[in-house]
Amino acid sequence: MTLPSAPDPRLDRGALERIIQRAAELQAGEREIGDGLTDTELLALGREVGIPERYLHQALLEERSRIALRSEAGVLAWIAGPARVASGRVIGKPRVQAETALSRWMAEGELLQVKRRFGAQLAWEPQQGAFASLKRAFRSGGRRYILARAREVSGSLTDVEQGRTYVQLVANLSNALTEHLAGATLLGVGGLAATGVALAVGVMAVVAAVPAAVALPAAAMVARKQRQRAADALEALEQVLDRLEHGDLEPHRTLPGGRRDPLLRVAEEIRGLIGAEKEKRQ
Repeated sequence: MTLPSAPDPRLDRGALERIIQRAAELQAGEREIGDGLTDTELLALGREVGIPERYLHQALLEERSRIALRSEAGVLAWIAGPARVASGRVIGKPRVQAETALSRWMAEGELLQVKRRFGAQLAWEPQQGAFASLKRAFRSGGRRYILARAREVSGSLTDVEQGRTYVQLVANLSNALTEHLAGATLLGVGGLAATGVALAVGVMAVVAAVPAAVALPAAAMVARKQRQRAADALEALEQVLDRLEHGDLEPHRTLPGGRRDPLLRVAEEIRGLIGAEKEKRQ
């Protein structure tokens, strides 16, 4: 009589991922790759190890996004935060449709205007003019317009397969980073200078050290405020991608019969007064 064999133990998700990753590494290791692989060679290797091309293509795009931002590592980035933040994902829409929706939202929902357009890449900058400034200042529509504080927001759209597009957004925050570092430097240098002057005129060292002891931590706090701004900008990029993915990129509009934005009412009244004044002069 043959006794039934004990069932194999079940593997959790973490173990499955490690096993599959290790098996792929072992199989890929059998092939000599030299100093590296081209995109075509990488896709061929993926087919050999049984990885669907669309997944490999997406992973390749994500890796290139990480490489582009590796320079952000270092002491300065640790203290004051990165000068750029980026987010990307695959959207289940054709590239043209995704680009149209994204461009409309950036103009109306984020108060950005097109700065450059080259191939499948776009760059936006904050809209200029009194009306855009008023909308940002009064947070028209209940929005914070975080991306309008960036020096530039760039986007690239790449076809992964039919009906699927990889969208990457990058916010350049170098303007805010420079402002925070300049303020922190001024504060720190001022504290050290005050301590130096106090020591030079014969003030006791314990008392003379007070300005530096107060200014240096305050300078560090000013510099680190940029980290929160970078986190807010990254969240704003993620929200744009969320809306793009779920088809919800229509800017905030007042429903018929609902309460209108007071800032829009004021703008319309100003336009009406200007138009009436022109008619009188004519």
